[in-house]
Amino acid sequence: MLLRYGLNLIIGMLSLLICQISILHADVIQSQKHHFNVEVVTGSLQHPWGLAFLPGGGILVTERTGRLRRIEDGSLLPTPIAGLPKIREKGQGGLLGIALHPGFAQNRWLYLAYAAGNWGNYSTEVLRGRLDGSQLSDVQTIFKAVPKSGGGRHFGSRLVFGRDQTLYISLGDRGERAAAQDVGDHRGTLIRVNDDGSVPPDNPFVGDAKARPEIYTYGNRNMQGMAMHPVSGAIWTHEHGPQGGDEVNIMRAGVNYGWPAITYGVNYGSGTPIGEGTHKAGMAQPIHKWVPSIAPSGMAFYTGDAFPSWKGNLFVGSLKFGLLVRLEVQGEQVVSEERMLDGRYGRIRDVVQGPDGSLYLLTDDREGQLLKLTPAS
Repeated sequence: MLLRYGLNLIIGMLSLLICQISILHADVIQSQKHHFNVEVVTGSLQHPWGLAFLPGGGILVTERTGRLRRIEDGSLLPTPIAGLPKIREKGQGGLLGIALHPGFAQNRWLYLAYAAGNWGNYSTEVLRGRLDGSQLSDVQTIFKAVPKSGGGRHFGSRLVFGRDQTLYISLGDRGERAAAQDVGDHRGTLIRVNDDGSVPPDNPFVGDAKARPEIYTYGNRNMQGMAMHPVSGAIWTHEHGPQGGDEVNIMRAGVNYGWPAITYGVNYGSGTPIGEGTHKAGMAQPIHKWVPSIAPSGMAFYTGDAFPSWKGNLFVGSLKFGLLVRLEVQGEQVVSEERMLDGRYGRIRDVVQGPDGSLYLLTDDREGQLLKLTPAS
């Protein structure tokens, strides 16, 4: 009995010592409202793009290279999810946004955005399929952006379900600036469809013979961040500007967000003006902008309990500077900004709040990582 007690005591002391050593060697970041640890959940991800948490545990990660990966108990499973269609890794295109249906626990519908096409003609498409372990089945293409075009720029694409269970799909202008002002063209728009891809009857351009009925907003350059406001239910996005002029916008039905007629950015290299200035009647102004550009990607409102002073804040990743940007929001205004990480982990591609209230980040690299932010003692 004494021997068993002694062994238990030694094991307990060793466990405590290991825990203390881990804390001492934790990567602790100091910030204005909370100090936090940064833990590497897993690496070996090839240009990870988006992530989603499965009910009951497990994480899905899209890789731009065209693979859908699953993480269980902190371990990256070696075999990708099967059943995906042919995906084109073309420049900024590949396997991109991911979302679970609000009723996923019952219907198992998983949604993915990806680049598709051939012979130099590509666009963003969206599928849904039922996830069964390591397999997607009953795969259906529910949206295809038209027209398809060449080049590898500006595919978007984040996926977010609204409170009414309609699906929002953020797109880019595919490098064709003028297309963003044409509602007969999906390029440079925010799309809104039902969960099966059909068009909601209250979409703003339904009944307009010259417009695509799936369009919800237009005049957008390349939206790679999107989130639903936890109180109002409004859809917020951010988009890349050219050289300067990254924007945060609140998306309203039928609104023109100005690209390329108005922008706070300038042409690459030459620095010459684009369009007609920064303001024009009938075109919306951003609620926040970055000049110079931070190259934003990923976006999440924080609603958890792990970081109480961050509640209601908007978090944005930065590709260019490797930042995690925290925006304090009051109503529909951004009142302050804090920049964290400062390139320490490389390009931040996505930001998502986990079920445990931690923040999770994806780093965009050939050896990309999934990072977890937890409160520091």
